[in-house]
Amino acid sequence: MGMISTLRSVVRLRRYERDRTLRRLSKVADVGDLRAMAKKRMPAGCFDYIDGAAQDEVTAAANVSGYGDYYFRPRVLRDVTSVDTTTTLFGSDVPVPLMIAPTGFDRIAHSQGELAVARAAERAGIPYSLSTMGTRSIEEIAAVSDGRKWFQVYVWRDKPLLKEMLERAAVSGFEGIMITVDTAVLGRRERDVRRGFSLPPKVGLDTLVDGVLHPRWTLDFLRAEPIQFANVKGSADVGDGSTPVTLAEYINSQFDPALSWNDIEWFRENWSGLMMIKGVQTVEDAEIAADMGLDGVILSNHGGRQLDFAPPPIHLVSPVADAVGGRTSIICDGGVRRGSDIVKALAMGADACMIGRAYFYALGAAGEKGVDWVLDFLKAGVEHTMALSGIGSIKELNRDLIEVRD
Repeated sequence: MGMISTLRSVVRLRRYERDRTLRRLSKVADVGDLRAMAKKRMPAGCFDYIDGAAQDEVTAAANVSGYGDYYFRPRVLRDVTSVDTTTTLFGSDVPVPLMIAPTGFDRIAHSQGELAVARAAERAGIPYSLSTMGTRSIEEIAAVSDGRKWFQVYVWRDKPLLKEMLERAAVSGFEGIMITVDTAVLGRRERDVRRGFSLPPKVGLDTLVDGVLHPRWTLDFLRAEPIQFANVKGSADVGDGSTPVTLAEYINSQFDPALSWNDIEWFRENWSGLMMIKGVQTVEDAEIAADMGLDGVILSNHGGRQLDFAPPPIHLVSPVADAVGGRTSIICDGGVRRGSDIVKALAMGADACMIGRAYFYALGAAGEKGVDWVLDFLKAGVEHTMALSGIGSIKELNRDLIEVRD
């Protein structure tokens, strides 16, 4: 009996979690674990679409590793009883300086796709961005989310279609648009080439084998309605993705390679809300955007999926902040995997960060609960990093906190 009493005093039985998804998430420590879970759950072609990038994928890797050049200079003996991660972004408070980046084809990760991400973003209190190439429509997103919403637009050859989408976004309560400017042509994404990846996926022997090997994804996919480009559905001239097309062929045939700074005026005439451009990769272009009075610049190389050897966004933050800080908002988009990455970007001069792959992995790994998990993880990481650095609020972040190492 003495041994049993001793055992009881040091051992506590863990409560059994009945929810299988939460059970799996309880063993997740970081975004890398979510990526591994997504890779295990999803067919190889779909996972590679999310995970892959242009050519040798040098830039995609550098987007992540670039944060490693920034070390903290933590101050001690400072009262961090209360750490406030709240900041103001485009005139309204957010509980953490973070936005959801637009990603296309979310339903290849999970049948709820963009709906799941939008709901999770609203719960987290952060702005959600819907891609033109989304598999859920502007109206569907508005129906499930009363949170802050942005609409990402590509510049189509078909201007009446583009104007119609802007009108729909305005009616649906989207506060702003982000014009993606780095896709005059699509980057060469060689994983997709090797897989022969198309949307929707073409069925062949390899597809059937992959489906059998990933039964939970396959069952989820088969129970849902067909995947389509929901925002252009019904346009005979553009196509809605209901028949298999390779992404490169589709974009190169539909997007306008003549896009220039003059097109910003067209958007001003057809959109009255906030406006950012996404895909700024030099100080010079950030200065032009600020001079034109745009509300924000998104430092982004499309997750390394367009031009390989483009600069990692984190390396652009400081010079862009020096050039245009205070005149336009600066959003750092690319490579964020931890809350500490967000703190580094803000200390160098960014106003917020955006995440894409981090939540896409989460969606593929565990659906909406996975997205909730990663947003909680990033916010907690910001709080933890600030506390250990002796920083009590976002407004205290500055370059004194950072040592840059080459």
